[in-house]
Amino acid sequence: MAALTMYPESERLSAGERVAFNLYMISAVVLFVLMMLLGVIMRMAQGTWLEVAPDLFYRLLSMHGAGMVGTMGMVTTAVMWFFLRKYVTLHLWAFVANYVLFLLGALCIIAAIFVGRYGGLWTFLYPLPTHSMGMWPDASAAWFMIGYLLIGVGMLLFYLDATAGLVRKYGNLGRSLGLQWLFGGRIDPEHPKAVVASTMVIIANSLGIIAGAVILVMYLVGIVYPEFKLDPLVAKNLTYWFGHMYINATIYMGVIAVYELLARYSGRPYAISRPFLWSWAASTLFVIIVFPHHLLMDYAQPRWVSITGQIISYSAGFPVFLVTVWGALANIHRSGMRWSMPSRLMILSLFGWAAGIVPAILDGTISINRVMHNTQWVPGHFHFYLLLGVLPMALALMYHVIGSRRNQVSNSAADRLGLPIYLLGGLIFTLAFLAAGHLSVARRMSSHLPEWIFTDQVGAVGAILVLLAMIYFATRITIGLLRGPDSGHAAHAAA
Repeated sequence: MAALTMYPESERLSAGERVAFNLYMISAVVLFVLMMLLGVIMRMAQGTWLEVAPDLFYRLLSMHGAGMVGTMGMVTTAVMWFFLRKYVTLHLWAFVANYVLFLLGALCIIAAIFVGRYGGLWTFLYPLPTHSMGMWPDASAAWFMIGYLLIGVGMLLFYLDATAGLVRKYGNLGRSLGLQWLFGGRIDPEHPKAVVASTMVIIANSLGIIAGAVILVMYLVGIVYPEFKLDPLVAKNLTYWFGHMYINATIYMGVIAVYELLARYSGRPYAISRPFLWSWAASTLFVIIVFPHHLLMDYAQPRWVSITGQIISYSAGFPVFLVTVWGALANIHRSGMRWSMPSRLMILSLFGWAAGIVPAILDGTISINRVMHNTQWVPGHFHFYLLLGVLPMALALMYHVIGSRRNQVSNSAADRLGLPIYLLGGLIFTLAFLAAGHLSVARRMSSHLPEWIFTDQVGAVGAILVLLAMIYFATRITIGLLRGPDSGHAAHAAA
């Protein structure tokens, strides 16, 4: 079957596409290494192994948060583009424009933090960006937010191009999402999972980015006209609507790699189904309205909004996750899976996604949220599903593409050593956060009480292991991507 061809001709990149894809992926792995280095510095500072001034710590925390979220969005956008272009017409200029605007936005953010001394964190909660008590000028906050706007505009351009391609092919987004088969009819077995997932991301994340753009523009107006005041609760709702949607979209774009690649390594078809379509349709709605679980401690919030956030928190995490994991496990059971780097990374990603959801759902429970939300439990859960879930999805595609250029599946001895180090470090790092949250260690603090230092030091050890593994991955991937395709590429390997 064509779906089981390891390196199909439809995925072969033209010269321009190859340059663009390489720029995305190499930039991403380099940025991940740099952002992880900042994370190591902060954990070592909290563990008293390094001395970092508090104002510098919060600048590093702002850079780490914005950099990791932005880079995760960039690399998973490349995952979505790589596969979606097989099914609909996408224009390379939109993909490149997204990359250029991302770089321009990143430069604005870097300048705001390291030149302008901005330290208001990636969430830029009102009124902090422009009420810094002299720690940074208003212009620094403005440049930080302009950076966000540039990144958002780039992603919207890509989504608009993808939307046009989907509508030309399927008529409307409802049909590309598969809504016509929810209640009956014969499902087209060739309807791509990548199309369903991409449609969901476009609908949900476009709304989130627009919400973010609205609040960012309002902040900028307030900088120019200080008499312009915002309602802090409205500002916080828009901020978290944007932030929650954006980071969740990275999961849904990244999992496309699992849908597209898993069958090639298991050698068994991974068919689409009605439960799959129902799950993605439900999640399209749920992910749009779930964000109030970030505001359960805001007692001025209307009660019905908090109740909605509580109920949807239990519902939103399960449909797509369950149908994906169940389908993946059924697909690999007794399949004689080809255990190479891409397949190992895909299975790791499903574990990281599954394990990371559990503490997230717990934190979405009001009685637990009141105690745990402002503790390190929260960075514990989101580092878990990003570090061990989303990032391995993107790495799986990178390793797969390297294999396609050599016409040989990536599975070196160094790869097999690097992955366990990454997994061990990631578990130590994230579990240290969760243990600290259980002990009520406060989040977002540059220095900790003596009773809290042990979990900081354990977390620092895990962070160092992750960084070392990521340095290897970045080197390996960069060298592999810069290598041109072999002349025998057209002779595809069958799964």
